Amino acid sequence: MIFLSLPSLSPQRVPPTQTLSKRWPRRAGAALAFDIANLSIENGSTIVVARTPREHQLLLDEVTFFLKNSWPKPLFFSGWECLPYDRFSPHPEIVSQRIATLIDLQTEARIVIIAADQLLARLAPPEFLLSNSFKLQKGNALDPQAFRSRLSDSGYLSVSRVISPGEFAVRGGIIDVYPSGSEKPFRIDLFGDEIENIRFFDPESQKSVGETHSLSILPAREFPTDQNAIDCFRANYRRTFSGDPQNSIIYRDVSQGKFPSGIEFYLPLFFSQSATIFDYLPEQATWVVPSDLEDLLNSEWATLNDRYSQFSYDQERPPMPPGEISMTPQEVVEKIESQSVIKTNSAASTQSKIKAVVEVPVYPVDHQASEPFLALVNRVKRSKELPILLNTESVGRAETFLDLFRSYNLPIQEYSSWHAFISDPDAEVGICVSPLDRGLCIPNEAPEVVVESQLYGSKKRQNKRRGRSTDPEAIIRSIAELKPEDPIVHIDHGVGRYEGLKSLAIDGKPDEFIVVSYKGGGKLYIPVFNIGVLSRYIGGDSDTAPLHTLGGEQWEKARARARKRAYDVGAELLKTQALRTLRVGKSLAVAEQQYLAFTSEFPFEETIDQENAIEAVREDLGANQPMDRLICGDVGFGKTEVALRATFIVSSNSQQTAILAPTTLLAQQHFETFRDRFANQPVRVACLSRFLSKSEIEKIIVDVRNGKIDILIGTHRLLQKDITFKALGLVIIDEEHRFGVRQKEQLKQMREEVDVLTLTATPIPRTLNIALSGIRSISLISTPPAGRVSIKTSVQPYSKSIIKEACLRELHRGGQVYFLHNEVSSIERVSETIRDLLPNANIQVAHGQMPSGKLETVMRDFYHQRFDILVCSTIIESGIDIPTANTIIINRADRFGLAQLHQLRGRVGRSKHQAFAFLLTPEKEALTETASRRLAAIEELNELGVGFALANQDLEIRGAGELLGEGQSGAMEEVGFTLYTDYLNRAIRDLSDDSLQPRQDLEANRPADVELGVSAFIPSDYLPDVHTRLVLYQRISNLMNTEDLHSMQLEIIDRFGLLPLETKMLFNLSRFRLIATLLGITHIRLGHKGGNFEFRPDAPIDSQGLSHLLNKKPRIFQMISPVKLKISGNLSDTDTRADLCEWILETLDPQRPTQEWAEGLQRLDQ
Repeated sequence: MIFLSLPSLSPQRVPPTQTLSKRWPRRAGAALAFDIANLSIENGSTIVVARTPREHQLLLDEVTFFLKNSWPKPLFFSGWECLPYDRFSPHPEIVSQRIATLIDLQTEARIVIIAADQLLARLAPPEFLLSNSFKLQKGNALDPQAFRSRLSDSGYLSVSRVISPGEFAVRGGIIDVYPSGSEKPFRIDLFGDEIENIRFFDPESQKSVGETHSLSILPAREFPTDQNAIDCFRANYRRTFSGDPQNSIIYRDVSQGKFPSGIEFYLPLFFSQSATIFDYLPEQATWVVPSDLEDLLNSEWATLNDRYSQFSYDQERPPMPPGEISMTPQEVVEKIESQSVIKTNSAASTQSKIKAVVEVPVYPVDHQASEPFLALVNRVKRSKELPILLNTESVGRAETFLDLFRSYNLPIQEYSSWHAFISDPDAEVGICVSPLDRGLCIPNEAPEVVVESQLYGSKKRQNKRRGRSTDPEAIIRSIAELKPEDPIVHIDHGVGRYEGLKSLAIDGKPDEFIVVSYKGGGKLYIPVFNIGVLSRYIGGDSDTAPLHTLGGEQWEKARARARKRAYDVGAELLKTQALRTLRVGKSLAVAEQQYLAFTSEFPFEETIDQENAIEAVREDLGANQPMDRLICGDVGFGKTEVALRATFIVSSNSQQTAILAPTTLLAQQHFETFRDRFANQPVRVACLSRFLSKSEIEKIIVDVRNGKIDILIGTHRLLQKDITFKALGLVIIDEEHRFGVRQKEQLKQMREEVDVLTLTATPIPRTLNIALSGIRSISLISTPPAGRVSIKTSVQPYSKSIIKEACLRELHRGGQVYFLHNEVSSIERVSETIRDLLPNANIQVAHGQMPSGKLETVMRDFYHQRFDILVCSTIIESGIDIPTANTIIINRADRFGLAQLHQLRGRVGRSKHQAFAFLLTPEKEALTETASRRLAAIEELNELGVGFALANQDLEIRGAGELLGEGQSGAMEEVGFTLYTDYLNRAIRDLSDDSLQPRQDLEANRPADVELGVSAFIPSDYLPDVHTRLVLYQRISNLMNTEDLHSMQLEIIDRFGLLPLETKMLFNLSRFRLIATLLGITHIRLGHKGGNFEFRPDAPIDSQGLSHLLNKKPRIFQMISPVKLKISGNLSDTDTRADLCEWILETLDPQRPTQEWAEGLQRLDQ
């Protein structure tokens, strides 16, 4: 590229000879990072200050992209992700990354990117990190005892199984250690006192995964933890704070060698002299800072002082003065301005040749157009004027764009990096894979860089973590979890037993089949392409599931009975819902500006599922029918925010809201949440609980009746007859499965009159049934908030050593523990046992039979971290959120239901810490089969957002239960829950339909049957794991449009590599099936000598296209019946067969332009 005059990438640093100040104008997109990379090449050490965490990550990706691969990677130093004086500590991974960066800064750093707030913070001195870091090499001598002591003094925790940074385990001649700053833990093999091997291992499977010759071990914390450090802390604490230090839990804990949550904000007390980031940075460097840096620092300083004022009254955890844990903004600015400084985003540019760039161009993809990528294609055609490099997120997406440009005969070259592109003198159009999120367009300076956000619109970085929104019905239908001998339902042949996947060759063409065995020894081989005709059998115990005979009448009779019963039940259900659906409700709306003002107070970014649930509730409230919606989301995933927004809309329409909670503790928590959120609104919130006096309760009842209270929160006390509302508009039910039958009947009556919103983490099967059969609306929130870590769950026989280690692990990191024992008669004895195990821990007891005042005091003290371990009953099941409690031990877990276990487990994991749940049981021999399956289910499903999947497991373990009564359970067991609910859905749709059309059978909507006699499967040598193949087959089968099919294709390429021919054909057949189904085609069969297409009588095909086929090529195409098209000809080549099928479908598509027919005929002749 001869126009480009980039500086040569000389490794020699040119130190600035004098301090100078420059101003760079605003440069849109990745232009700032481009300038920083070039500045570093010219001037050497460059320190960049990022305004926000988002910019921090963007600049890191972009600067790395523009630097040569041989150049040192930019270092980045981020904050703790905690507010000043927070009561919990940063995640170990954050601490690990910070320590690694500080160590790397000791060597010459080319580019350092720092968050603005970290310029103020006081840090550990460099000498501490260097003196506590050491290196081990293969062949070196190592004394295990001395090594163990050194790790402990460096802040490492001794455990039996290493799974997190900062842990180590010694087992004879093997030492496992997970060092700070390391991506993987290491396993050291000793031969005597000599290091024989150093291997990486996987913390999940604990298996070794590679070898290395050396290992660097950094401190596990940003402060020392040895006895000298504790003595230094005590002396500095007494010097800093007046009064008796023994009144402080911080002082007492550190004196005992415990380091409580939030100890990082006392870091300077561990040193005689603390340091700042400036002690780590090179003395001669060029600083690139935002033009409003001083304002950013002043804002951070103001926040620090506000938080100090807020917590200064706390005698147990007195905050250190801001000046002790932070520099002042003025000190920081003075230090920076003593060096060379470049201020970015300035209004005017001085002493700089850099020109302003307002915006990068966009090339939007128009999915409605016949050429969606036309804008990008037209830009690529002008590449001679300005070369262009397209960046994609993955190899699979790059492959897609390569195919696109080839279809336009546009030359495009793949490149490994930016520098490979600009080093090619002939480069005009290139493509590479990178994480860039912003494009680059600075003509006459550099080629243009185009990223996917310029095509598809701006994206939120968080979306990559969120994953897709989950379809609840897809969870029920999944057959990927099946094991051999499990019952499975074929829609045409009935219930058989799953035998697994088998590869067979038919007419010399290999394919993969699902094998199902039937009564009498019959076997059915279903091509994986047709996996959609199968579903899991759910209807009770799999051992007692029916087994049908292939070709017998039993299945047809069972289906007929189930269909009839479904219509009867559908009529009954619709009758129950008639008052709701026929009664005209009040449409509720709210001014958009008011609504936006209220939602802006939500301090987190909504997840995709949460946004969908909120919008669904808004639509329901705006409709003329009363709402009955179930919000199913894991504990802590944001269900309460959905309820808050619904309440705001109802209150804005002068109507009242009632909120029912199963326990007093949860009602109290909701009261505090709603009161805080509605503090700025003209709304009165009240709570009925046993903590109130009789006169206070009576006054609330009168005020509710008179309409003076807008939001009333309470337990089932709200359902009693003495409580009446003046204008009740919305009832919110939290954890409906915790209410009894009588209360549920009262709630059922409410549903006929008002809007009802139900919140639950694990809907019980009955609730799930009604929601899935369309009687109630369901919204599923299955994506966790950003940064949330899943709860590690283990089921183990009762053991005192497990209890002791679990508690010590949590207390060591400054956390708290729940120990759940659900027998009040023996709870004190259990608490004494734990006191004997952990004599230094402070332990309290809480249960429902305590006086209300005492219970409230214990829970409040636990929330404020005044003790370490809470021995409790299930009273905590719906209790308050305690972010510092991240370990729960459940005794006799075999006695709890699945929903209850999931709810209890959700008490922990409310912060960014790794949480642990230990489910203790008797020995396995003493467990019932149901309890064993239930415990296996909760241990297996330990990812975030699995509440709905657990409810489905419960459905399988307990049976589908009843919708209205016992009557239909027999029909459900005969055909399975999935097929029965399909019939029920159809019955409800038919019975609800006002038209006089005859009833359609369920099979009328079946996908088209496509048989081309070709190999269409995922080969085992491409993807060896059978379970993963099954999952993918089912996902492909469930896709409803070609766009999703294309995305799925890209995903498989990303995960497993380029598609084999058989898998490409699988996607082709799936696409043909989708198109054929839309066109009303029921069967497509093509073989060596031709075949036929069969249509529904009302198929919406293009009659002109069909006439075109019959008239132009009568020897090939003939109608042999009103609904059957015969095709004749030599189709021995499988590719020809697939091409012909595609062309016929295109010709019969009424959306296809007429002028393309001639082109299609030429293809046919060829």
